Amino acid sequence: MTDLKTQRNIAADILGVGVNRVYIDPDAADDVQMALTRRDIRALIHSGAIKVRKIQGISRGRARELHIKRIRGQRRGHGSRKGRKTARTDMRREWINRIRKQRAYLKVLRDKNFIDKATYRLLYLRAKGGMFRSANYLRMYIQDNRMSKRKLPEVDAVMRELRISKSKKVTRSS
Repeated sequence: MTDLKTQRNIAADILGVGVNRVYIDPDAADDVQMALTRRDIRALIHSGAIKVRKIQGISRGRARELHIKRIRGQRRGHGSRKGRKTARTDMRREWINRIRKQRAYLKVLRDKNFIDKATYRLLYLRAKGGMFRSANYLRMYIQDNRMSKRKLPEVDAVMRELRISKSKKVTRSS
């Protein structure tokens, strides 16, 4: 085989790629060997005797398979985890769940006259500001500061009651 090192270097420079990505058609090797100027190489590129090889990428096939399995809930066991439980949960999602529970609890207290509207508004804004780390902590705060008119119900009992009433609404509507 003929030595086409010079032509390959010129073609790489013209095409703006590395030397290894320049493909020279073996059938046109004689024409390429005769080409000495940049103009000649450009003409061969135009005719298709010299081409650029595509970049060889890394296949994502295996990654796609793993992703589908993870969506299904596979490969998420204890052995696959790194970091604490809180590192794997979305902080925003955690906040949403926490504030919804606190607001639901406050709403029940207001509707059943455990607290008046002014106290409700005050506690609502404090919950919004992140003052209470949980609905139970909110309940303790109300009791400690004597904001309720009578003894408060347990948070779990109130939430259970809410879930039951929601399920009844769903069955009635359908």
